[in-house]
Amino acid sequence: MKKMKTYHQVIGETIEQMRTDRGLTQGELAEMVGTSQSAIHRIEKGGQNVSLEMIKKLSEALGSQILSINDSAKQSFRIRGGKELSGEITVNTSKNAAVGLLCASLLNAGKTTFHRIARIEEVFRIIEVLESIGVKCKWTNRHRDLEIISPRELKLEEMDLEAARKTRSIIMFLGPLLHRYKHFQLPYAGGCSLGTRTVEPHIKALESFGLDVDAQCRSGFYDVTVNQHTLNKYSDRYIVLIERGDTVTENVLMAAALSPGKTTIVGASPNYMVQDMCFFLEKLGVKISGIGTTTLTVRGRARIDENVEYDVSEDPIEAMSFIAAAYVTNSEITIQRAPIEFLEIELEILKSMNAKFEKSSEYLSANGRTRLIDLKIMKSELVAPKDKIHPMPFPGLNIDNLPFFSVIAAVAKGRTMIHDWVFENRAIYTTELSNLNAKVELLDAHRLYIEGPTNWRPADLTAPQALRPAVVVLIGMLAAPGTSILRNVYPINRGYQDFAARLRHLGADISPLTGI
Repeated sequence: MKKMKTYHQVIGETIEQMRTDRGLTQGELAEMVGTSQSAIHRIEKGGQNVSLEMIKKLSEALGSQILSINDSAKQSFRIRGGKELSGEITVNTSKNAAVGLLCASLLNAGKTTFHRIARIEEVFRIIEVLESIGVKCKWTNRHRDLEIISPRELKLEEMDLEAARKTRSIIMFLGPLLHRYKHFQLPYAGGCSLGTRTVEPHIKALESFGLDVDAQCRSGFYDVTVNQHTLNKYSDRYIVLIERGDTVTENVLMAAALSPGKTTIVGASPNYMVQDMCFFLEKLGVKISGIGTTTLTVRGRARIDENVEYDVSEDPIEAMSFIAAAYVTNSEITIQRAPIEFLEIELEILKSMNAKFEKSSEYLSANGRTRLIDLKIMKSELVAPKDKIHPMPFPGLNIDNLPFFSVIAAVAKGRTMIHDWVFENRAIYTTELSNLNAKVELLDAHRLYIEGPTNWRPADLTAPQALRPAVVVLIGMLAAPGTSILRNVYPINRGYQDFAARLRHLGADISPLTGI
């Protein structure tokens, strides 16, 4: 029987992981907190009692909360706003690409290595699910890369249901698993609180592979049956998606990857995470044409057994987060490795708002395919756009980038309409900015007016339980002179790696609220 770790060991492992993530040696950390290297070594090995005062010092030095002493302090930030940002920041790899690629690793019987994969809560939840069903996952290269080896037989009955229910990405297990099992169950998908997100487009699209899902037969689970005759029919498949969704497209791509013959996907999303999925599948020997368009043609393989390495592309949504932070705090920063193909519409809208910026020459991401630039954001006197701002499927304004325009509009002179037609209640979250003194007029669940500029004021708020709206509130707090508290920031950690520490790198005064 495996021996249970002591709480000293758990705290020690947490400190060691946080230290290595920041690239610090034990000696460097010891100097920062006023102790010896040997003491840090003993703490990390679980061999030394740690005082609350030392945990507080370590939390501050590592820029992240190690443990919570009371509920009110759990995963919270203290922001002293009203400060300009400066310097350079490099865009991390994509969160949305990472979760899809982790699901796609189930297609491969060989070893899959993802380079520079995002170390965020959403990724950790998928890894926890993979490990619980027998997949070997190993961090290498100082926790920058992830090696994955899928076993011959998965242990679906041992799936970590708590982790699975915290992420909507679990729905992307459908595509890979339908080739392994005649019958299986998946827990209902979780993730952001953005209203009811139907799985019907996934079910309809995967019918061509014999998949049938009963979501009613057992509370809390999708009950999946796969018709083997339909699955093993190697005739050409022609699938028209009833929703141009990113995860729907990825699910069909994964199903098609292990289906010999031709699969044509009409109405596919050409968004960034879908392109990453296509590039990875090509590394596995799958033939795909039409990448970057709404019609994909896939020629799959009967079996995939490759030792493959793939570099995940940069995250355009994170890039937009820093763009918004710069304009809202009236700062000048340089954002390196920004994926320009997925930011061009956003930049054009900003240009219409009198935003000033400079773009470098283009260069390629480590995957050899994604186009990148360095983007210099300059101080600007923003004005409201003449037309409403609304998202569209790629190549339109990215749906996930729309919330950032609400906080940008709050510093622009004039009245801006934001039309969030996609999600049922995300626009309502924008009214949280009124707690920071923004003038927000909610017209209905999808439309609102924002009038700027805003005379920001600090506040003590609980983060919206949706990823991008939570970041929008945080950005508003960066602009508000005085001290703000943002509580329960798990939604931010779900999609951003070391976001507070990276903002500090740009000069923001933001720290974990340890409560000690």
